[in-house]
Amino acid sequence: MIKKVNNNNGETTQNFHKLSIQVSLNGLSFCVLDTISNTILASESIFFKKQCTPYEVQKELQGVFKKNDVSQDRFSEIIVIHRNTLFSLVPKSLFDANELPNYLKFNAKILANDHLAYDEIDSYDMVNVYVPFVNINNYIYDMFGEFEFKHSGTVMVESLLNGHTHAKEPVCYVHVAEHQMDITVISEKKLLLYNSFEFGTKEDFIYYLLFTMEQLKLDTEQVQLKLFGAIDDDDDIYHLCYEYVKLISIFIPSSSSQYPVTDLGSASIDFTVLNAL
Repeated sequence: MIKKVNNNNGETTQNFHKLSIQVSLNGLSFCVLDTISNTILASESIFFKKQCTPYEVQKELQGVFKKNDVSQDRFSEIIVIHRNTLFSLVPKSLFDANELPNYLKFNAKILANDHLAYDEIDSYDMVNVYVPFVNINNYIYDMFGEFEFKHSGTVMVESLLNGHTHAKEPVCYVHVAEHQMDITVISEKKLLLYNSFEFGTKEDFIYYLLFTMEQLKLDTEQVQLKLFGAIDDDDDIYHLCYEYVKLISIFIPSSSSQYPVTDLGSASIDFTVLNAL
């Protein structure tokens, strides 16, 4: 997709910048990719002190756009990523687009007027059914026009499956963000589980992790635990995990070095924001 825009001289130019935005009730982030030089031109992440409402998130996003001079004439392609725990993965063979509420009602609290959406993960015969932030979608549409949106779980699962090697033992990937953890368990290129939990303390974190491993009958002496996102090996969460899981490491996704960063120093860009590009 290439949008043609007019410069100040009335001449037609082509815009090759791609905008990726992630929104959640705990924070938001975005980055701009120059698709010609394959370089990240701008990036910012904001974590909220308390969980916001969807409309408070919209106000924060408007402030970020204004601060970074994000205008509708700058981008050839825009993708919005919705990050929440209101989702359910469904095997494609069992999926029926007319039954979306039934896939979610046992796993998430949904309202009668909630708008439901789904992402098809064709390469792995799965469908992700979820509740997007409708007000964010409406705001982005009013500002930019047509755009693409996905759930963060779709990007997470697809990216990790694509990059996973044929390890003999299952690998448990845990992406750590502000008050939210995404657990993806893969064995020999097959997804065993993807789930997301909101946590407040490191004890909450280890509880959800060990509970997941117990349900999947994973041996804490054999399974590889790979942590990534907002965590390093000096964090309390890492040290607590090390007490229970033998094979633990910090995972550095290949996408971290895929795009050179211009004028951003060592800025950390969210995994799903980067992999949605």
